[in-house]
Amino acid sequence: MSDQADHGGGIDAAAARFGGARGDWLDLSTGINPDPYPVPPLPADAWTALPDQAALDRLLRAARAFWQVPDAAEIVAAPGASALIARMPALCPAAAAIPGPTYNEHARAFRAAGLAVSEDASAPVRVVVHPNNPDGRLWPVTTAGESLTVIDESFCDTMPKASQIARAAEPGVVILKSFGKFWGLAGLRLGFAIGLRETLTGPSGHLRDLLGPWAVSGPAMTIGAVALQDRNWAATTRQNLAASAARLDGLASARGARLVGGTTLFRLYEVGSASSWQDHLARHRIWSRTFPWSGSLIRLGLPPDHGWNRLSTALEGLA
Repeated sequence: MSDQADHGGGIDAAAARFGGARGDWLDLSTGINPDPYPVPPLPADAWTALPDQAALDRLLRAARAFWQVPDAAEIVAAPGASALIARMPALCPAAAAIPGPTYNEHARAFRAAGLAVSEDASAPVRVVVHPNNPDGRLWPVTTAGESLTVIDESFCDTMPKASQIARAAEPGVVILKSFGKFWGLAGLRLGFAIGLRETLTGPSGHLRDLLGPWAVSGPAMTIGAVALQDRNWAATTRQNLAASAARLDGLASARGARLVGGTTLFRLYEVGSASSWQDHLARHRIWSRTFPWSGSLIRLGLPPDHGWNRLSTALEGLA
């Protein structure tokens, strides 16, 4: 399993290769909601004052209620789930089993710490992405026998019934949550680690201390607290994402693509030659996601409302 730093995004590099300015491009390479949560007006001190404990407490209460976090579990807020992924090896500096293919930052984090990564289920640390990126596979609930089990639920807000959040009350289990994907505000940089205090404490100290003071910005605290309390928006968004994913499947299948996985935030298709599809779409200033470990799979995120006709036109031009 490669830990090469391949991700979605990279519009500047795509524009340099295929032409056009950044604003000309439609980015379908990520799994970010294209219809983001409407950002509420922010008080001036959200920008000018150091974040205070009261704002953090409001955010954590909202997160606890939204995800139905067990009372025994603590919640640590961070500047994005990636910041937490990078610090998981500090909780248990040991070899990790990471079944792949999956989001490669997990393996990169453990290798950067000088730790072995494999798919050997007997390793002291086990990391799963649930649902998995990029194929959307769901992992069954298992008894936590490892020293540390990390369950990355960055895309699970599209299917809350599949969440394993109840396991956050088990020793050795950490649940990771991402705010940017479902709420479509990736630039806000907000993520959460959820688990027992002893689980969130490694040889170097508690995860919260490892992140340092003021880890989450004032605007992120304010916006996150409001959004996590908006249950109506979340319910409507799940319905809209499901409809958009079905629409995307229809467009792709009409050009011979075969759906092989994904979530309602991104779809994974088998297309024969993924590079040919990516190059063709790129000539229409549409960026997609391919993978160094497959020549036939391509991942497409959902376009915004104004992008559907453009995507349809581009797909019609495929041989």
